[in-house]
Amino acid sequence: MSTRFEELGWQQTPMGEISLRRRFEPTARTDIYEVKLGDEYLMSSLFTAAERELSRLGLARTPGADLDVVVGGLGLGYTAREALLDNRVRTLTVIEYTDAVIDWHRRDLLPDTVGLAADSRVELVCADFFAAAAGTTGFDPQHPGRTYDAVLLDIDHSPRHVLHHPHTAFYTEAGLRAFAEHIAPGGTFALWSDDAPDDEFLSVLGAVFTDVEAEEVFFDNPLTRSRSTNTVYLATRH
Repeated sequence: MSTRFEELGWQQTPMGEISLRRRFEPTARTDIYEVKLGDEYLMSSLFTAAERELSRLGLARTPGADLDVVVGGLGLGYTAREALLDNRVRTLTVIEYTDAVIDWHRRDLLPDTVGLAADSRVELVCADFFAAAAGTTGFDPQHPGRTYDAVLLDIDHSPRHVLHHPHTAFYTEAGLRAFAEHIAPGGTFALWSDDAPDDEFLSVLGAVFTDVEAEEVFFDNPLTRSRSTNTVYLATRH
């Protein structure tokens, strides 16, 4: 029988202490893995449907073969793992702010994503996604200005509920215009949100991208014994 609680890793960051823990969840009657930033829950292995749908929906609307994809935020790895199931993905660059999170995956501490870091298509990069999105160099310092076929972003709780105040600039029209330069024409931007669809943000997104929509993802919640929802925003670069 497993222990009921174990802290597997932690590190102090400018945004607070980030930690990975495994605990037994009595309601679901299973071991779950959680990432916390200070007192905030960032991700739980109990709820992964929307993280996986972020990849599935984003890549489903991305045309072409030999796709170069960026994932913003590594977390428990479900978005990245789902992206790798699409055999068109040639390269997957994961931008993660905290090197401790990358280390968790390199040590295969998470059973559902064992082998992710070792996949030959994957590059785990310790960097600030939002700084890279705003700059002209972009997500590959070795090839400044490189564009990608899809960018799948899962970092903040929502465009209105960010983990770090400087992130708010990204969700403005100016921030999205600078970021869009790193996506190939016809490429996809997909964004996860814990909130319901936000008409105001959809309007901002539509000022920069085309074919904009918000897809609600429904999933069973064993803790509330009801259905919960997340949102995936989808947009195409002109």
